[in-house]
Amino acid sequence: MKKSENKVLRSKDLLPVIALGAAVLFWGSSFVATRVAVSAIHPQGVMLCRMLIACLVMLPFAKKLMPRTWDPGDLKLLVPMVLLQPCLYYLLESNALKLTTSSQAGVISASVPVLVGLGAWLFLSERISVKTVVGLAISVAGVIILTLGGRDAAPGDNPLLGNSLEFGAMICAAGGMLILKILIRKYNPWFLTGLQFLAGAVFFSPGIRHITASPELFLQADVLLSVIFLGVFASVAAFGLYNWAMSQVPASKAAIFINLVPVVAVILGWTILGESFTPVQTAGAVMVAAGVLTSQNLPKFSAGERTGRACRDHS
Repeated sequence: MKKSENKVLRSKDLLPVIALGAAVLFWGSSFVATRVAVSAIHPQGVMLCRMLIACLVMLPFAKKLMPRTWDPGDLKLLVPMVLLQPCLYYLLESNALKLTTSSQAGVISASVPVLVGLGAWLFLSERISVKTVVGLAISVAGVIILTLGGRDAAPGDNPLLGNSLEFGAMICAAGGMLILKILIRKYNPWFLTGLQFLAGAVFFSPGIRHITASPELFLQADVLLSVIFLGVFASVAAFGLYNWAMSQVPASKAAIFINLVPVVAVILGWTILGESFTPVQTAGAVMVAAGVLTSQNLPKFSAGERTGRACRDHS
């Protein structure tokens, strides 16, 4: 009985980590897909397509995900959650990247786990372990090295305003995560994910004019595949897996994984788009990964289990 319980515990500890890792991989990949899509379609049009595709994917499951009962008083949390993320988050970040450099924006993005951890401690009464603090510090330092170690194509037109907008986007992201953590106690995380996409589709609906202006652009294979990837994987899969993981682990530990997003983005930009990936960035990426692993309580095998495994392997 004890061995079977240990296996269940190991799976329970590991599954959220796998879900968070997959979400980060999809979000990091979205930067490549977005660059391909916005090269042909206005960003507002791309964002609307992304939200609409996500809604269509989740539509067949809507009846099953709908809560049987819900408290009208929860609207005071549901509305701010969907407004903060994805609506205001994507609006602020898309405008910020027009005014500041990607390196400076990348450094500012490392503030999300800090904001979430602080908010979880203040408002959700989550205890933050020393391991989590150390892992967070290492990962934030890694993000700073990763982003500053790259080469920006342009200096940015108004760094002060751009950085302010980017930090505002990070506040929205952190606020949305904290509210979602509260609501997950009562609602299915996939239901909350669907609400985010529905709100995003309404919020970015003005982008329809950019789609109808040049519908033939979607006939390009690379553009079509990029938009589908953004809707299915970077939206439904990424947000759904991340939101589910948030229901399984403390918000502060889940948020640290966000710092892996620029790592994935830089590596894929280097391998697929031929962008720079310097030795300094490599060191930063390793630091981020080390920080994330340090912060997590990954399942460990006892000495007896390791011995038993070794005997089985040799038999």
